[in-house]
Amino acid sequence: MKKNLLSRFVVSCLFTLLALTALAQTPPAPGSLAELQQRLREQVTQPRFAAAVFGVKVVSLDTGKTLFENDASKLLSPASNCKLYTMAMVLDKLGGDYRIKTSLYSTVKPDKRGNLKSDLMVYGRGDPGFNLKAGEGDIFRTLQPLVAALTKAGVRRISGDLIGDESFIVGSPYGSGWVWDDLNYYYGAEISALTLNDNTLEVSAKPGAKIGDPCQLSVAPATGYIVFSNRTQTVAAKSRRDLNFYRPLGQNIIYVTGQMPLDQTNHTTDVTMSKPAALFIELFKTALMRNGIKVTGKTRTVNWLDRQGQPFDSSKLIELGAVESETMRELNKAVQKPSQNLYTDLMLAHVGALERETQLAGIQTRNPNPPEETVVGTMSAEDYGIRELENFVKKVGIAPGNFWFEEGSGLSRANLVTPQATIALLEFMSKHAEAQSYYDALPIAGKDGTLRNRLKGTRAEGNVHAKTGTLRWASSTSGYVTTAAGEKLAFCLMLNRYSAPSAEFSARAELDKVIVLLADFAGRSDQ
Repeated sequence: MKKNLLSRFVVSCLFTLLALTALAQTPPAPGSLAELQQRLREQVTQPRFAAAVFGVKVVSLDTGKTLFENDASKLLSPASNCKLYTMAMVLDKLGGDYRIKTSLYSTVKPDKRGNLKSDLMVYGRGDPGFNLKAGEGDIFRTLQPLVAALTKAGVRRISGDLIGDESFIVGSPYGSGWVWDDLNYYYGAEISALTLNDNTLEVSAKPGAKIGDPCQLSVAPATGYIVFSNRTQTVAAKSRRDLNFYRPLGQNIIYVTGQMPLDQTNHTTDVTMSKPAALFIELFKTALMRNGIKVTGKTRTVNWLDRQGQPFDSSKLIELGAVESETMRELNKAVQKPSQNLYTDLMLAHVGALERETQLAGIQTRNPNPPEETVVGTMSAEDYGIRELENFVKKVGIAPGNFWFEEGSGLSRANLVTPQATIALLEFMSKHAEAQSYYDALPIAGKDGTLRNRLKGTRAEGNVHAKTGTLRWASSTSGYVTTAAGEKLAFCLMLNRYSAPSAEFSARAELDKVIVLLADFAGRSDQ
């Protein structure tokens, strides 16, 4: 017993000694601006960054003084730092209280018996809220508000077709500059004005009953909209799991290959689907029937190409009901915290579609009988959204040549921006009417979102609010930090074309070293 206690005492002393040694080796927090600048300069000019570009800019929100910059005027790939710009523009243009409406249209009202003797159109405008999370795992609960809106209008039977109209968003279902091999993954889901469950489906795989059997595959929400080509095999226990899910572009066949050990539990992955509006309207029909509303017609969809021959005109329709999204403040959180690409591009397209409608209405007012190509227009909703984003950047005061975006989420490798531009944006939004909601939507270091596992145990934990961004050769983190002395700073860190020599020196770790220095800074910029 005494020997055991002695051993524990020795081990305890050893750990204490190691901790004290590590503490002694850790440089003290920078106490002056000159010391902070020196430490930052040493960090960003390490030899391992020789072939990379490390863009940095740090500004005091209290004094307006630039504390540090390195390659701050270089155009770099921001990755998902693009979301800082897109959602700032959306909040500025639409306001934090704005909601996106999904409408139920018909050409007539239901008769006294509740029979709707016409088609029923579900007209989407990009609300991303029809997902399993909103329905607590039940997709029909998610669709229930739309059903309730129709029931409130007195509809008990639909004699015509059920139409899913996604024509509000004009253009490709993919963002400009996206690469084809991103489109199988959840972060490359199709953009549609009628979005369902983030335009993805959750595929589950379980081992078969015995070795040699194919794996058991299922999908949620449950649907026959996609089909499996199951080319998997169950293998012996303790073997390696190796499954691959592939969906050819434009198809809803998922080829599943590989193996799964007999002793493994359920494996899940999210896969994208083609033409999500079609699944939306199919499941909505099922939701109606589950609520006793019979639909005798077919289900079909209408997109922007269909509308070129038969333009949408709400003045000739009756809105039987509508459902509104969460506020733009809440949607901004849903974008920034998890870094949600689809929602960002939907918001950009929504703004663009509104502007497109305004512009085309103006053309028709000036010329009641313009050429058809003028009425239809050649610019997509994304094009108009990018134009609005460029106008917003000018409002922020970002100088020309510091900003080049072609889509809103950052999935495009062709989006470019300078660190000094991002600092200008962060400064502008810190004084904006939506400053608090903008700040609150950002991931918090060590707490939530894409920063939940970063900067734990440092002064940055619970302090830093920042947006991350990651592509293969681009890593960014930009946002706000309060120093040890209580000074509020805005920072932008962009590390491009960096090949890490080891996990210890990963791009993320290098950015975090800079952030910790800023959080630990005990001096002030005005001293």
